[in-house]
Amino acid sequence: MCGRFNLLAGPDRLSEHFQLQRQRPYRTSYNIAPGQKILTVVRLGDGSHKAVNLWWGLIPSWSKDRKIGARMINARAETAAEKPAFRAAFRQRRCLIPATGFYEWHKTDRGKQAYHICREDLSVFAFAGLWEHWEKGAETVYSCTILTTAANALMQSIHERMPVVVNSGQYPLWLDKQTPIDELNSLLLDDAYEDFVAKPVSDWVNNPAHDDADCLT
Repeated sequence: MCGRFNLLAGPDRLSEHFQLQRQRPYRTSYNIAPGQKILTVVRLGDGSHKAVNLWWGLIPSWSKDRKIGARMINARAETAAEKPAFRAAFRQRRCLIPATGFYEWHKTDRGKQAYHICREDLSVFAFAGLWEHWEKGAETVYSCTILTTAANALMQSIHERMPVVVNSGQYPLWLDKQTPIDELNSLLLDDAYEDFVAKPVSDWVNNPAHDDADCLT
């Protein structure tokens, strides 16, 4: 799964990496948690990329209560195209979620050990995401979720699931509404973790209120 990540890259680096025509103000963070607004990249009708801030925790358009979003921070890549909560977004509202690392906890006899999973140089990458639009009365919420898949060799000793990382060369394919479902499913099977490492960190990161460099210690 993916329940915590960080984004330390500056706006110039993000604009270059995601070819953004429109930048969105955001705050770098060592410890991003569900229920917060997170930076997300979407594709506009003219094919350009735009950065937007969406709530982390997808609220299906048909839901009567926005609180359901707390249970929708992740969607399984294997079933998202069919699940009622995600299938419409999977077909028409895909997004990229920028990150420089994420955290996962491994259960041990002495408790849980936190790991930071990232590229060696902490360079930016992107999770595969879905976004949704929800309205109730005068309230409008734009929200998103991160797709997960079965753990690869790097992650298996830590957790059975991991977030889907999209290869940068496949960003246009993932964001394009016209991409066939079978191509999307093939993309989700690609392993983009070849240059990632997993490093144990202190339990300082366990508290989502802690947002500083000690999260990586």
